[in-house]
Amino acid sequence: MLHEELTEIIANLRALGGDHAFVEAKRADTKLPKSTRETLSAFANTSGGVLIFGLDETHGFEATGVRDPAKLEADLAAMCSENLEPPLRPLIGTHRFEDADLVVAEIPELPAGIKPAYNRGTGMTQGSFIRVADGDRKLSPYEVQLMLANRGQPRDDEQPVPGTSVTNLDESLTSTFLSRLRRHRGRAFANLDDTAALRRAKILVGDELSLTGLLALGEYPQEFFPQLMLTFVHYPTKSGPDPRNGTRFIDNVAAEGPIPAIVDEALSTLRRNMKRRSTVRGAGRAETWEYPETALREAVVNALVHRDYSGPSQGTQVQVEMYPDRLVIRNPGGLYGSVREENLGVEGTSSARNGTLLKILEDTPLPGSDRPICENRGSGIPTMLAAMRDAKLSPPRFADDISTFTATFPNHTLMGDGAVQWIASLREHGLTDSQCHGLAMLFHGETLNNQAYRNANDLDSRVATEELGDLVARGLLVPTGGRHYAHYTLADDVVPAPADGPVREQRRADRRAEILLALGGKEANRADLVAETGLPDRTVSRWLGVLLRQGLIEATEKNLRSPNVRYRRTRQRTLDETGG
Repeated sequence: MLHEELTEIIANLRALGGDHAFVEAKRADTKLPKSTRETLSAFANTSGGVLIFGLDETHGFEATGVRDPAKLEADLAAMCSENLEPPLRPLIGTHRFEDADLVVAEIPELPAGIKPAYNRGTGMTQGSFIRVADGDRKLSPYEVQLMLANRGQPRDDEQPVPGTSVTNLDESLTSTFLSRLRRHRGRAFANLDDTAALRRAKILVGDELSLTGLLALGEYPQEFFPQLMLTFVHYPTKSGPDPRNGTRFIDNVAAEGPIPAIVDEALSTLRRNMKRRSTVRGAGRAETWEYPETALREAVVNALVHRDYSGPSQGTQVQVEMYPDRLVIRNPGGLYGSVREENLGVEGTSSARNGTLLKILEDTPLPGSDRPICENRGSGIPTMLAAMRDAKLSPPRFADDISTFTATFPNHTLMGDGAVQWIASLREHGLTDSQCHGLAMLFHGETLNNQAYRNANDLDSRVATEELGDLVARGLLVPTGGRHYAHYTLADDVVPAPADGPVREQRRADRRAEILLALGGKEANRADLVAETGLPDRTVSRWLGVLLRQGLIEATEKNLRSPNVRYRRTRQRTLDETGG
């Protein structure tokens, strides 16, 4: 880790007043704290993280240091290799910071194929942890089981269901399925009778239905698995039931039957509970639903086909909750395989927990339609994001906590009148459409990081990083969490004022005069100007570029990346002559 990165991380800890999901600070004067094993396990089982020894979190993250850094490094390395299973191989080093020695360890996330990391002394069930917010939480036995299942391809959807037979299949669904199967996959199924075709497709296992067959084509799967359904609740307030009048919910539906029937009833219920809104389209206005149906269909299907169907989760439904400000779709079982929150929606990213079920649903149409339930091409999340972008809505937020996956759809137009007026008040010229969308997300209280920015604008990571960096340089955004785990908040002087609050002074978006004043009649490098003005390095760098292009300053080196480059004012033009 570079010293600059460590400085940035500690500054963020001090600003936040506590640890966060990717960084843990511990005092550790002479020995490793007892909780170190838990934190090592948690970081390795989640998304990795940074451990810093020698900071006192109870006193504002004061750098108290460690007395014997070499010994602490050796003790930590031994703990990682001898007490953790599988052994961890973090990067460990000592940094001198504010006249104190800090030992810093960067713990990488383990591959899914060898999780969970656990403390050998207490065993896998009692010694496995994950990182939640700024703390370490012990994994439940169910979560441990899910991690073990993710080491290979789960086969829960292929298991036979005792007491079932072809008589439990829906005749219409099964006939349509076999017809499509023979039409689309003639080489494998054209010459087989119905029973043989159902066995080859793994609808039948011997003479019993597989779980996949029952869920996709069964007449009433809930006869055998009462909770394998979808529940919908429409709440009257943002927090749920209305305590003022005792209203518990506006609508409450249990969607049952095979997956095609559940999807159909879920979408019908959502349409019945959605409102319509007017949005500007060209020279006129168009009536649209609160949420685009394409996005909702993909989210409901994803929840049903990617959920966990192992024994411990068969008592849990897919849950859909509608609130005035959001729609939440939740399913048991977190993300599977190589898919992570940060790469959801990236082209080519796909892993199927229930591979056989997905294969069957490729040839199972929605009721009253020729459209299959799913395409099994990893296109669900990208289609969902594209539909939200086309509707000018904020992208859904995804949350994976191993045992549950949640998609939350905010209920607001991204570029509504309030957001547009606020962005205009910033007086920032040259913002791209995607930068305006990112600012609008923060205006509406959404979380903004590189992934959310990409999802909202369909950008690659490089362009997203450049555009977010430009917003930081403009003084509009403040990055927190460190370079590798950054998310962004609005700078204090651009946070929208409450409607009934005092009028704020206009922010000074133009920093040229401050840079010129700091230069005065001398030469200075960028670091000098950062210290003199108190502005962030990115902001100083941006305005130096503007001043160079306008001929108000000149550089002492042609290569502006040279460590020796310095800047001085020119006498050719004044700030007034540039229109400033």
